[in-house]
Amino acid sequence: MTIAIGAYGPNAGLAIFEGLKAAEVVAEGAIRGFVMFVVITSSGELERYETQRGGTRTLFTDGETTGVAPPETVRGAIAAALISSGPDRPVPLAQFLTADATAGLVTAHRVPQGPSVRGIPLNVEVLDALKAGKSAQEATQSVLAQNPHADVGFITLDRHGNLYMQNAPRVQKRPDTGSAYRKSPTGAKFGVMHNAIEPHGSLAPLVADIGFRQMTDAHPIAGWFMVSAGVPIVYGEVDAVEVDADGVAQQIVTSDRTFTDRARSGGGIYLHSLVRQDGRILGKTLFEPICTVSNGQLLTMSGQTTLRISYTQI
Repeated sequence: MTIAIGAYGPNAGLAIFEGLKAAEVVAEGAIRGFVMFVVITSSGELERYETQRGGTRTLFTDGETTGVAPPETVRGAIAAALISSGPDRPVPLAQFLTADATAGLVTAHRVPQGPSVRGIPLNVEVLDALKAGKSAQEATQSVLAQNPHADVGFITLDRHGNLYMQNAPRVQKRPDTGSAYRKSPTGAKFGVMHNAIEPHGSLAPLVADIGFRQMTDAHPIAGWFMVSAGVPIVYGEVDAVEVDADGVAQQIVTSDRTFTDRARSGGGIYLHSLVRQDGRILGKTLFEPICTVSNGQLLTMSGQTTLRISYTQI
């Protein structure tokens, strides 16, 4: 019936967009219809975007063109949340995702706009609790404790960057739910919850991994080197590439002797080989070309006789 995604940290807007886009490619069921998408930009502004049909393909437009990427303010948002499902939901779509630029964002799957025991929308109560100074966890738990039979599962983000996820007891009993949560050492957070979308067991982790990678570039490129056919490949205990002052490979070191004593193909320049210059380690290779070798020399790298390869710092 719905999928909800929330994120806090660098590129939060891009992260949830790419997460939903991935779900739309592989999943079946209540998806590719409406989207309510809300971000808090890096300047602290609240921005809303919505569509009734087409999901991410129609959410953002550029003139007459649909299917475009979000604008820069959205991609680089510090906090973002969405709810999406099938087409043509009751308007206004803003009722499905409550938000305040200074308090936080409240998204959910199932029926977040349903009435609480107090007679007001559940997601409004959670947002009100955030406005009153409660944390994401406190706000969510307090509302669900008073509404144990509510048909909802919340992803709540507060003003301090906390992200908390919880299904109401009623939803916990459903056989079709999925959820996943990711957090980096630097504090970036990403959460997804869904139901009535298949495959319910594996979809959420996939969405989380694809979305979260937009927030945490684990291997930023620190530099490049060039490698050409004819470079010698020798045996050593540690895989490495020796480069000169101009960043040109002078020797490949491999811990696999079979690359040095016969003609063959494979990972001659292994992933995360050390990149060394005059004994100083510059980093580790980020790309692994398929190499052909003969007589202790490189012949080709991924079909090329000259190739540029990136490396990251250690």
